[in-house]
Amino acid sequence: MILIVDDDEAIRASLAFMLKRAGMDVLTVSGPEEAVAAVRRQEPELILMDMNYSLTTTGEEGLELLQKVKILAPSAPVILMTAWGSISLAVEGMRFGAFDFITKPWDNLALMDRIHTALHLNSPQVKTPSEAGFDKIIGRSQGLREVLDAVSRVAPTGASVLITGESGTGKELIAEAIHLNSPRASEPFVKVNLGGISPSLFDSEMFGHKKGAFTDAWTDRKGRFELADKGTIFMDEIGELDPVCQVKLLRVLQDRTYERLGEGIPRKTDVRVVSATNRNLGDMVKEGLFREDLYYRLNLIPIHLPALRERREDIPLLVRYFTDNSGSVFSEEAMDYLSRLPWPGNIRELKNAVERVLILAGKGIIGKEDVLRYMGHACEHGATVPDEGFTLEELERQRIARALSDCNGNVTRAAAALGITRASLYRRMEKYRIGGKPNAE
Repeated sequence: MILIVDDDEAIRASLAFMLKRAGMDVLTVSGPEEAVAAVRRQEPELILMDMNYSLTTTGEEGLELLQKVKILAPSAPVILMTAWGSISLAVEGMRFGAFDFITKPWDNLALMDRIHTALHLNSPQVKTPSEAGFDKIIGRSQGLREVLDAVSRVAPTGASVLITGESGTGKELIAEAIHLNSPRASEPFVKVNLGGISPSLFDSEMFGHKKGAFTDAWTDRKGRFELADKGTIFMDEIGELDPVCQVKLLRVLQDRTYERLGEGIPRKTDVRVVSATNRNLGDMVKEGLFREDLYYRLNLIPIHLPALRERREDIPLLVRYFTDNSGSVFSEEAMDYLSRLPWPGNIRELKNAVERVLILAGKGIIGKEDVLRYMGHACEHGATVPDEGFTLEELERQRIARALSDCNGNVTRAAAALGITRASLYRRMEKYRIGGKPNAE
């Protein structure tokens, strides 16, 4: 049974009609007291609840009702309904255990998608998908199995997913696996690195532009949301998004509409949103650097990827995967040595290190001495700068790349670690074509 709680009779009737047409059993009530009585009689499968009642202008009554029904029916997902100007109420409700929120007026397809998602994720029996794309995700550690189980459970839904983890842990592969195991698998999978898009280019890149919208806009251009329509958009480095751009993105995710730059005509979008970051968005919300309402919209289903040092048993499997068809094999001693290193750059660093050794050591059995020679000081601190066989410029390039990786791309901290100024580091980054984040702290 789906319980609808709203003091507007027209809204109750409209929602009930839509849900009944979808084959759902529906009960409607107009206020908190009736809602509590209904939940006590029978725990609903899902609750659609308005946050604003005519008896209050603060929304406190809605929050009190949410807390009561979560006590009476803890397993029933609650989707909150609120006006755009009262999103702060919905965000507060998410803290009290609501599953999701939607703003009025809503898109019926979007609301049905969220209802189906909530019911699916709350179901005790969820079918495992075909696991397309899982062959690229190497490992059998408990931490990785938990990640893949989460992918299997969430992929068939339309839920927004936030993938977190350190740089180099394979967040893009997980995002692609979610797409390939979803009903949208035959539609586009569009990737965008938000850390590489300046605020001035955000609208054009994400929403597109019309010819003549600005200087050098010689032709019409489709944005990423238009390219991803009916499919999945993967937004990497979501934590780097400028505050002004955060507002624009939230509006698109809420309304499922956008406008091309210079056009002024609303366009509908139907996309599955998967985001990723190596930053702690929760901390950023507390520091006022990331919008809390956008955070809850993106973080409906969180998936955290463990660092490679937390799944050391997977390192031999990864090394064999990287050396497949190379004609080379790492000895047991070499493999044991690799498995004990910290790998601060995670899988990406391990892959680069293995490929370097394969190139320099040649084919055959690769021993620990080869690893020590061609990986250089890859020991206590995980540095993989080679001692010999490379030019001074290559050594400098790799040292800068390592510092930026250790500092999560923060140019100020990397410059301090290298003992040089920010300006000097920027010049070297430009020379060696190395990316980074300009954030001071």
